Amino acid sequence: MKTEITELLGIEYPIVQGGMAWVAEYHLAAAVSEAGGLGLIGAASAPAEWVREQVREVRKLTKKPFGVNIMLMSPYADEVAKVIVEEQVPVVTTGAGNPEKYMTMWKEAGVKVIPVVASVAQAVRMERNGADAIVAEGCEAGGHIGESTTMVLVPQTADAVEIPVIAAGGIADGRGVAAAFMLGAKAVQVGTHFVVTTESQVHENYKDRIIKAKDIDTKVTGRTTGHPVRALRNQMTREYLKKEAEGVPFEELEKMTLGGLRKAVVDGDVNTGSVMAGQSAGMVKEKMSCAQLIQKLAGEADTLLKGTSIYE
Repeated sequence: MKTEITELLGIEYPIVQGGMAWVAEYHLAAAVSEAGGLGLIGAASAPAEWVREQVREVRKLTKKPFGVNIMLMSPYADEVAKVIVEEQVPVVTTGAGNPEKYMTMWKEAGVKVIPVVASVAQAVRMERNGADAIVAEGCEAGGHIGESTTMVLVPQTADAVEIPVIAAGGIADGRGVAAAFMLGAKAVQVGTHFVVTTESQVHENYKDRIIKAKDIDTKVTGRTTGHPVRALRNQMTREYLKKEAEGVPFEELEKMTLGGLRKAVVDGDVNTGSVMAGQSAGMVKEKMSCAQLIQKLAGEADTLLKGTSIYE
């Protein structure tokens, strides 16, 4: 499956693992990269030295390309941006902010920069500032989301920029991969399905909630505050949405979710924690290794796309 993205990043399959906070640590990133995709370490709000240690641990497990996802609103973003250069990380993806001030430093160091965007306007701006590719993420995704669906965001983004587009949001099987290519993407980013892989260090309670999820089981909190987040419905989401509807101040709502993702991922509290997952959770039915998942995604997509010129 050769595309502009596999050539750009030096990977075997056009499959990128999402840089999910608390989930995307070195075991998962290394397993995805070793299996031929692009594994990502999710820096989230972690200190720079934690990220440096994660990068070094990945390199002990694989010699293949990998990357780091930086949440730009992190208080450690400046330091993490420097670690990317110092540790010669080949790829960086960015979210929750504008990476422009780091672009020159990263480009001079030979880092491939791939911002995650939720609108065409953001994509165009990132291309203008030197991005190598774009992740166009639809609102079907888990965690922080925009407004547009993958189905409409990806083709419009592909039409608007010259650099390759990676489709994200709602992709959990080969049908989604094939559809993304037909929409103009050159690769896909998958998050929710990688959460339940055997190499993922996420608490089994979290994995089981995803496996058991139905199509209607995700809820979006924070729409009225301008900070929409998609997670599996539980006691926390019910209380949050109730208070949000009552007009409770943003600061009080934020207290409800403070540390919620860690609570779910690490402690396994899937009732009051934040079980972030995309709408594709309803399609995830079994746990498998990263290699098995990548082979499944690629094999199914290849079968569907046979007879087309999509890879040319």
